[in-house]
Amino acid sequence: MTTATPVRQKSDLTVFWTVTFVTTWAFWLLAIALGGSPTTSPTAIPYLLGGFGPVFGAIVVRVRRGRRREPVPAHTVRLRSSARLLWVLPLLVLASATVVGAALLADLVGGPAVSLTEGQKLIATIGGPVPFLISMVIGGPLAEEPGWRGTAYPRLLATMSHLRAGLLLGVVWAVWHLPLFFIGGTVQSELGLFSWSGLLFTLSVLPMALLTGYAYERAGVVAAIAVHFGVNATVAVLTVKSPVAQAFVLAVQVVVVVVLHQAASRRR
Repeated sequence: MTTATPVRQKSDLTVFWTVTFVTTWAFWLLAIALGGSPTTSPTAIPYLLGGFGPVFGAIVVRVRRGRRREPVPAHTVRLRSSARLLWVLPLLVLASATVVGAALLADLVGGPAVSLTEGQKLIATIGGPVPFLISMVIGGPLAEEPGWRGTAYPRLLATMSHLRAGLLLGVVWAVWHLPLFFIGGTVQSELGLFSWSGLLFTLSVLPMALLTGYAYERAGVVAAIAVHFGVNATVAVLTVKSPVAQAFVLAVQVVVVVVLHQAASRRR
C-alpha cells in the first residue's frame, strides 16, 4: 500500500483544523454563555464535550480517508510490536520529573515551597485517587492526543521537519486553549489571560507539544497520552501556579526537549 500524498494530507489537515476548532469553540462558547462552574450542570456538559474537539476532528478525518480508501500517512506510528510500549513508562516518569524538578528548583530560589497539601485537597474533592486519575486521563490526554499527535502531527511531517511540525502544532494547540480563560473555575481562568501566569501557561504549550511529539514517535498515541497525563497530573498535585514555578517548568522542559530531539536527529 502506498502512503498518502502531501496534497491529500494538507486536505486532511484542513478538515481536522476546521472540525476541531468549530466543535471545541462552539461548546466552550456555550459554556461561557451558561456561566457557572465547569464541574456542575449544565455547564459541565459543553465544557467536557469541547475538550473532545481534537478527537471529533480525528474521527472525521479517519472516516473520510476510509471512504476514499486512502492510505495512512507515512509518518503515522502504528504499534506493530509491543516492544514499543516499553517506552511508555519511562516517558511518563520523565514527564512528571520535569515538573517535580522544576518545582524543587523554584523552591530553592525562593519560590513557593513544594507541598502536597492543596493537591491532596483537590484529590479529596474529586472523590479520591481513582476518580482523580480517571479525570486526569480523560480531561486532556485522552480527549486530545488522538487528534493532535495521532492525526495532525504525522500529516505535518509530510511537508516539514519534526521541529517545525512540533512548534506549529504547539502554536495551534495554545490558541485552541484560549476560550478556557473565560470559563470560570478552570485552571486557565484562575491564572488569567493577561498575567504572567497566563503567558507562561501559553508558552509552556510549545515544549509540551515537542515532548508529546517525541513520545508519539517512540510509541504512538499511547505514549503521547502518558506524557500529557504525567505533566497535567503532577502540576495538579503540586499546585504549580506561581509564575516562578511555571517559569522553571518551562525552562526545564525546553532543556529536556532540546536534548531528546538532538538525540532523535542523530538516529534519523
